[in-house]
Amino acid sequence: MIERILTVGGYTLVSRLTGFFRDVMLAAILGAGPAADAFFVAFRLPNHFRAIFAEGAFNAAFIPAYARVRAQGGPAAAKLFGDRIFTLLIATQLVLLALALVFTPQVIALLAPGFSHEPQQFALAVNLTRITFPYLLLITLVTLWGGILNALHRFAAAAAAPILLNLSMMGALALAAFFPGAGYAAAWGVVISGVLQAVLVGGDTWRTGFMTALRALRWDDDVRRFFKALVPATIGSAGTQLALFADTIIATFLSAGALSALYYADRIDQLPIGVIGIAVGTVLVPEMTSRVAGGDEAGARSAQNRAIEFALLLAIPCVVAFLVIPDLIMRGLFMRGRFTGADAHAAAMTLVAYTVGLVPFVLIRSVVAPFLARGDTATPVKAALTGTAVNIVFKVVLMGPLAQVGLALATSIGAWINFILVLWFAARAGLIASDATLRSSLIKLAVAGFSFFIFLIIAAPIVTSLLSSLSRFRSELELLVLAVFGGALYAGIVVTLFGRRWLSLMRERAQTAPAARIEAFEGTSAPAAGPDADLS
Repeated sequence: MIERILTVGGYTLVSRLTGFFRDVMLAAILGAGPAADAFFVAFRLPNHFRAIFAEGAFNAAFIPAYARVRAQGGPAAAKLFGDRIFTLLIATQLVLLALALVFTPQVIALLAPGFSHEPQQFALAVNLTRITFPYLLLITLVTLWGGILNALHRFAAAAAAPILLNLSMMGALALAAFFPGAGYAAAWGVVISGVLQAVLVGGDTWRTGFMTALRALRWDDDVRRFFKALVPATIGSAGTQLALFADTIIATFLSAGALSALYYADRIDQLPIGVIGIAVGTVLVPEMTSRVAGGDEAGARSAQNRAIEFALLLAIPCVVAFLVIPDLIMRGLFMRGRFTGADAHAAAMTLVAYTVGLVPFVLIRSVVAPFLARGDTATPVKAALTGTAVNIVFKVVLMGPLAQVGLALATSIGAWINFILVLWFAARAGLIASDATLRSSLIKLAVAGFSFFIFLIIAAPIVTSLLSSLSRFRSELELLVLAVFGGALYAGIVVTLFGRRWLSLMRERAQTAPAARIEAFEGTSAPAAGPDADLS
C-alpha cells in the first residue's frame, strides 16, 4: 500500500511542482487584479461542478461499486457496469454543458455578483467561462476512466493527468501575445489540457481492456446500488462546493485581489492536501474495500492506521512552515512581475487561516475510507453538510472584519467540524480504532513537529539577517536555505525517533493482502496488465 501511495503522491508532487511554475507565470502575467479575478472565476466554475458531479462524489461511489461488481461478477460484468455509467455521464454532461453555454451571463451574475458593477470585468468573466466550461465534460470522462484504473489498482495515469493541465496552461501563457489577453490564453490552455488528459487516461484504460462504450441504459441492481451511494455523496460534495461558491460570491464584493489572494493561498495549502491526503485516500479506499470484502477487518484497520501515520509524517512540517514563515513563502514563490509585496502579504495571511484546518483536510479521506469501503456514503455526508453549514455561517460573520482571511478561516473551522464528526461516527460504529503503534507514532510526530517549529523560529531571522545584503533573489534563497536545513533536521529527528527501518516495516505490514483481493483483481480471466502495472 505504501508503494502505491508513493506512486500517487510522487506524480501528484510533480503535478504540484508544475502547478507552482504555472502559478508563478499566472502571478507574473496576470498579477492579482480585476483580470486575474475574472479568470479565476472562469477557472473555478467548471472545477466546482467537477467536484460536485465527478471527482469527489463519483469516485466515492464508483470505485467501491466497480470493485465489488468485478469481484462478484467478473470482468464482463464490470465492463457492462462501466459502459452504462459512461453512457449516463455523457448524456448528463452534454445537457449541462449546453445549459451552461447558453446561460453563462446569468451564472456569472449569480456566482460573481460583485462583477456586475464592473461591466468590462463581467464581460471578460463570461467570455472566459464559455471557453473553460467544456473542460468539465472532458475531465468527467477522465474521472470515470481513472476510477476504473484505481479499482484495478492502477494509479499512475490518473495521478499523472493533472500534470498536463499545468503544462498546457504554461504553454498557452507563453504564447499569450497571440491571444486577446493573458486570461484568454490561460482559458484555452485549460480546455486543451482536458483533451490531453482524456487521451492519457483513456489510453491506459483501453490498454487494460476495460475501455467504456455507449450502451443501452438499464436500471439493474448494480446501477441502482451505485446511485444509492452516489446521491448522498453528491449531496455532500454539493454542500462542500456550496461553501466554495460562497467564497467566490463574497470575495467578488471585497477589494480587488481578494479572489487572487484566496487562490494563491489555496494553491500552497493544496500541496500537502494533494500530495499526501488525496494520494493516501486514493490508495486506501480500494485497499480497504478489498480487505473488507475478504473478511480481513483487522487488516483494513491496520491499513488505515498506517495510512494516518504516513499522512501525518509528511503533513506536519508543512503545517509548521505555513504557520511560521507564510510571508517568506509567498514572497519567495510569487513576488515578481505584477505580483507585489502587498499581494504576497495578503496571500500569506490567507494561507495562515487555511493552515488552521490543514490537518483535518489531509486526514479526512483516511477517516472516511472505512465508510466508503462498505458502500456507505450517507454517513460521511451528514458530517460534511454540518461542517459546510458551520463554514458558511462563519464566512458571513468573519468577512467584514477579516475580508478574505475570514473566508479561509471559516473553511478551516468547517473542516475541523467535519473531521471530528466523521471520527465520532466511525468510533460509534466500531469502524476505527487506534492501535498501540499509532498512539506511539502520534507522540513521536508531535516531538518532531515541535522541534521543527523551534528551528524555524530561531533560524528564520538569522537567515534573513545573513542574506540581507542581497538585492535580488533574497526571499527565494532564504526559503531554499530554510527548506534544506529544516528538512534535513526533521528527517533526522524522524529517523532517530522511529528507527531506520520504520518505513520498510510499514511497507512489509501493508503488503499482506487477503486472498480475496488476489482473486478479485489478479484473476486469470482478467485482461493482461500493461508493462507499467507494477508502477501503477
